[in-house]
Amino acid sequence: MPKGGKKGGHKGRARQYTSPEEIDAQLQAEKQKAREEEEEQEEGGSGASGEPKKKEKSLDSDESEEEEGEDYQPKHKGVEGMIDIENPNRAVQTAKKVTQLDLEGPKRIRGGRRVEIEKQKAKERYMKMHLAGKTEQAKADLARLAIIRKQREEAAKKKEEERRAKDDAAMAGKRMQSLSLNK
Repeated sequence: MPKGGKKGGHKGRARQYTSPEEIDAQLQAEKQKAREEEEEQEEGGSGASGEPKKKEKSLDSDESEEEEGEDYQPKHKGVEGMIDIENPNRAVQTAKKVTQLDLEGPKRIRGGRRVEIEKQKAKERYMKMHLAGKTEQAKADLARLAIIRKQREEAAKKKEEERRAKDDAAMAGKRMQSLSLNK
């Protein structure tokens, strides 16, 4: 058995949850209090004439809340009013309709995918330059090809000369035979 004699120990207390109705009532009270303060400031703090107006406003509080709605901003104490802070986590995200989506605009791409696309584009650029003969490797390849072409042309000439020489020798041999047979 843990210290304290009860299951769960001595730490912590019973949790109390506020109902939505209580929260709404607190918000309405705060709004009404803020309105009263604004009226006092507008009227210059006159005591007797300000009282009836406050009561009239409280009777029509439901209607005025609907009209003001989200426009209400409580007064800030100290420096809070001077500094405009916006919490991005509090912003209400609205759902967009399919017709409102911008499909042709720039798209956000995550890091890994972006690197992959950049590599592919760089490779395509290199291949274009390579085919145009502007890269060092392409220049070296073209020089090698030129050397190989010269070698092949020389080999083809040599072969042609050897073939002609054989043909001439064969023709000379046939002439000799034909001359020797005729005698």
